[in-house]
Amino acid sequence: LLWGYTGVLSLGHGIFFGMGAYAMGMYLKLEAAGINKLPDFMAWSGVQELPFIWVPFQNPILAIILGIFIPVMIALLLGLLTFRNRINGVYFTILSQALVVVVVTLFVGQQGLTGGTNGLTSFSTIFGFSLSSTTTQTVIYLITAAVLALVYFASKVLINGRLGQVLIGIRDGENRLRFLGYDPAIFKTFIYALSAGIAGLAGMLFVLQVGIISPTMMGIIPSIEMVLWVALGGRGTLIGPVLGAILVNWAKTTFSESYPDIWLYFLGLMFVIVVVFLPDGLMGLFKKFQKRWSGLHDKQPNS
Repeated sequence: LLWGYTGVLSLGHGIFFGMGAYAMGMYLKLEAAGINKLPDFMAWSGVQELPFIWVPFQNPILAIILGIFIPVMIALLLGLLTFRNRINGVYFTILSQALVVVVVTLFVGQQGLTGGTNGLTSFSTIFGFSLSSTTTQTVIYLITAAVLALVYFASKVLINGRLGQVLIGIRDGENRLRFLGYDPAIFKTFIYALSAGIAGLAGMLFVLQVGIISPTMMGIIPSIEMVLWVALGGRGTLIGPVLGAILVNWAKTTFSESYPDIWLYFLGLMFVIVVVFLPDGLMGLFKKFQKRWSGLHDKQPNS
């Protein structure tokens, strides 16, 4: 939505992903600690009572809401400050990356609040159900798949409407759109905040699947990976980034298991091939084949 349709490249979405993940992790950590008990890392750090920042996350519903609300508010504030001042292009990209460095450094330095470099782990239950149970894991997987489908179809409705046309107009000719009476800053801020909320939602689901969240998972590398998912799958499409995410993570697993010493080179080579030979990603290649097939079919004489 943000890069492919609106043309705004963000290298800071790891922050929003991490905020959602930490929100869910804080609830899981408090549930694992038990009533009126502090998480283990706080006891090790000499914290005597639960910090007020953690208090709202004792409620699972509130934790889920905050996991989306906090990223949206951060993105909304950043979007208003940048897009209103017409900070666009590479300047916004660099600013978003700098924000990642600041937030990660802050999380690493607050050992008593965030767990420092170790992050949050050792989760045992969610809503009273054991996270190690096969049934619980299956339900979480199905919920994740359902959320993916819901976000996809909601995004499709948004893109197919008038708002989608405005976003494409911003990407292809922002000044022309401004001359027509639209304020691109409002639309870019909205889509930036929306994409941040989706990233926060993804972070919450990630914690439930993996069982850990640390500052490294919200740093620059994860943020760049998210962009690579879109580039590999195909900008300007909705299904492309989904395929790109699946393919990249499959390649990471396969290459790292088969070639543990040089797997990063294989992954890098894959990205170079896509950028050089498939600038529109896998969906772009699919559309070319589809167009060529349609052309050949149209040229066949009627019987």
